[in-house]
Amino acid sequence: MPIALADQHDGFSKTGVQRVRDVLARHVESGKIPGLVALFSHGGETHVEALGTMRHEGGAPMRRDTIFRMASTSKPVAVAAAMVLLDECRLRLDDPVQEWLPELADRQVLKRIDGPLDDTVPARRPITVRDVLTSTFGIGMDMTSLGTPIMGVIFEQGLTPNLPEPMPGPDEWLRRLGELPLMHQPGERWQYHIASDLLGVLVARVTGQSYESFLRERIFDPLGMKDTGFHVPADQMDRLPPLYAPDPQTGEFQVWDEAEGGRHSTPPAFQGGGGGLNSTADDYHAYFRMLLNGGMHGSERILSRAAVELMTTNRLTPEQQAARHELATNNVHISFGQGQHGGWGFGMAVRTYRGDYAPIGQFGWDGGSGASTYADPDNQLTGILLTQVGASVPDPVRLMHDFWTTLYQAIDD
Repeated sequence: MPIALADQHDGFSKTGVQRVRDVLARHVESGKIPGLVALFSHGGETHVEALGTMRHEGGAPMRRDTIFRMASTSKPVAVAAAMVLLDECRLRLDDPVQEWLPELADRQVLKRIDGPLDDTVPARRPITVRDVLTSTFGIGMDMTSLGTPIMGVIFEQGLTPNLPEPMPGPDEWLRRLGELPLMHQPGERWQYHIASDLLGVLVARVTGQSYESFLRERIFDPLGMKDTGFHVPADQMDRLPPLYAPDPQTGEFQVWDEAEGGRHSTPPAFQGGGGGLNSTADDYHAYFRMLLNGGMHGSERILSRAAVELMTTNRLTPEQQAARHELATNNVHISFGQGQHGGWGFGMAVRTYRGDYAPIGQFGWDGGSGASTYADPDNQLTGILLTQVGASVPDPVRLMHDFWTTLYQAIDD
C-alpha cells in the first residue's frame, strides 16, 4: 500500500499522486515492465508504489524492500567517499593523482581519437583529483568513438563492466589502464564512466581500506543504508530480481543477470563506483535527502554543506561540456532521450537548462538497469524509480520520462 506522511501542506496533490500511480501501472500492465518500485517525496510527504512482479513470468510480487542493481545510478552515491576525503583534507582538488596512483604518471595522449595507440604526444600536465571527479581525466566510455583502436582495447582489457572481459582486481585494473594512452588531454573533455571506477581505486589507496568498507563506514552505516553494497548476501537473495535485457529487435525478455549465482551474488573482484552497487528505494532516498539537507542526516553531519554544493552543481566549462551535449542531443536514438540535462557535477548530472519538466538545478542520474534517481533542491523533491529491465529497449527509459513528467505535475503548491 502507498504510504503518505503528510505533516505540512506543501506536498503532492491527491489527483497528482493518482496520476503518477496510474501511469506507472500502465507501464506494468503493458507487459513491457514486469515490476517496479517508485518512491517520491516532497516536503514532509513520502509515497511508495511497488507494482508488478519480480519475474516477467509472474510469481513473487515487487516489494518496497526489493533490492535492485543500481548500475550507473551508483555514480552519484559512490562519489560521496571522495567528498569525505576532500572535507578532511586527505585529498585536494588540484593535487596530481600520481602520488597515490603512480601507474598514471607521465601520460601519453593520442594525437587523434581514431589513430593508432602509439601515435601520441606527451600530456601537457599531470592528471589531478579534479579531473577524475569531473570525469575529464582523459579516458572514458565514448559512444561516439566505438570501433576505434582505443575503445577496442578498453573493452578487451576488462576496463569496463561486463564487456566482454570481467574486470580484474583494482591494482591489476589500474595497471592495465596505465598502459594505455589517454584519449584526450587531462581536463580537456568530459567522458563517461571510467573516472567513476578510477575514483574507487583512488579512495582505497588514500584510505588504506577497501572502497566498500570506507563507503560503509562513512556513508552507508551513518545513513542507515543497510541494503547497499557491491553484492547481495546469500540470505537476502530472494529480494533481488533477475535483470532482463530484452532483445532490441523482438522485445523478447532475456535474462542478462540471474539473482542466484549471478554477477551480484558474490563479492566482485572490482568494487565499481561507476556501476556496481545494489540498493533499495529507501536506502537511496536516505542518501538523496541527506544531499537536499546540505549534508545532514537528522542531527548527524555526513558531508559539509560546501562539499554537497560542489558535487551537485555544474562543474564543466562549455568546452568540456561539448562532448556531453553532443552525446545527449545527437545520439537520441541510442539514449532514448536520456542525458539532456546540460551539466555534470561530481558523479552526477546537473540540469543547466530547462529541457523538460524538471527545473534547472535538479541533480542525479539514470542507470542502464532501469533505475532513475534525482533530487531537486528548489522543490525539495526526491524521486527514486527502480525496475529490473535494462535499457536494451526504450521501455524502461520511457517509463522514467513518464515518472518524472507526472511527478512534477503532482507538486501541490
